[in-house]
Amino acid sequence: MALSPLNQRRWRNFCRNRRAYWSLILFSILFGVSLFAEFIANDKPILVNYRGEYYTPIFKFYPETEFGGDFRTEAIYRDIEVKCLIRTGGLEECWDDPEGLIERVDAGEVPEGDFVKGWALWPPIPYSFDTAVDRPGAAPLPPNEQNWLGTDDTKRDVLARIIYGFRLSILFTLIVTTAASIIGIIAGALQGFFGGWLDLIFQRIIEIWGAIPGIYVIIIMFSIFGRSFWLLVFLSVLFGWTALVGVVRAEFLRARNFEYVRAARALGVSNATIMFRHMLPNAMVATVTFLPFIVTGTIGALATLDFLGYGLPSSDPSLGELTLQAKQNLQAPWLGFTAFTVFAVMLSLLVFVFEGVRDAFDPRKTFS
Repeated sequence: MALSPLNQRRWRNFCRNRRAYWSLILFSILFGVSLFAEFIANDKPILVNYRGEYYTPIFKFYPETEFGGDFRTEAIYRDIEVKCLIRTGGLEECWDDPEGLIERVDAGEVPEGDFVKGWALWPPIPYSFDTAVDRPGAAPLPPNEQNWLGTDDTKRDVLARIIYGFRLSILFTLIVTTAASIIGIIAGALQGFFGGWLDLIFQRIIEIWGAIPGIYVIIIMFSIFGRSFWLLVFLSVLFGWTALVGVVRAEFLRARNFEYVRAARALGVSNATIMFRHMLPNAMVATVTFLPFIVTGTIGALATLDFLGYGLPSSDPSLGELTLQAKQNLQAPWLGFTAFTVFAVMLSLLVFVFEGVRDAFDPRKTFS
């Protein structure tokens, strides 16, 4: 779909802002990589070849009996016995000396007729966000060649949790920001365009609603219903939609008596068309200006709730929970450095990107 001349000009203005342009590229790479977290950090193979058939453990449940084992529970692919079963095609000798049998298979000492060679394609990081790392020593463990960023206080790989936590934080922020912005823009547009009693009543409702301590309501609701991702999204939108109302309302109050609005009314154009096709684009500069604050505020609110223990479920990967672990384990400085770096990079990139978007929507902004 071709862009309109106006949007083409906006895109050119955005690209001329080199800081915003390269921030968008870098952020897109990081977010794109995190979207495929299961293929990058997982305690299950991406693909398994067993007796000539292919299996995808990251997508489907396979019992151990599928690979010649004895148990009907899901195969633990990191166990040496399961690795041996896959490698040898299900030889019973895997239960006696799996490591020795694998070495004999690789050395060609086992006759070809006794087994069917198989293989497993593993992700670069053989740990998921909740996998316990098998390393000696007291947690948290320092970085090494096995865990590039060390482990947390329950021996979970920090790098794997960052990849999953980055994706979760961004998806949460995008959902909350989009939903809250749509509601806030519609509410502000209605107030500013119609004014009168509608504006007066809406303003009183917003004043009362803004006085409600949202974080306490979230804590109370989580105590009643338990912590969940979608409940947190709903509550965040419920208390975050008022952020853009004042800005949009002011822009519509200023523009509703402009000549082009009066002309459109005189021609019989509907109110909805005037509001969202003619007036809203002119209000987008001020609206987009506030988006970086909403985005960073949403990320900060999620991290704060996780830090306090009232955010996402404890089983989910959380950057705020990593920050709490850094506070509780000052003897493990890699936790604090990692949490600070992730938040600094993520928030800086987002602010630079939205700064470029704001300038791109501003017709008075030019770049040399």
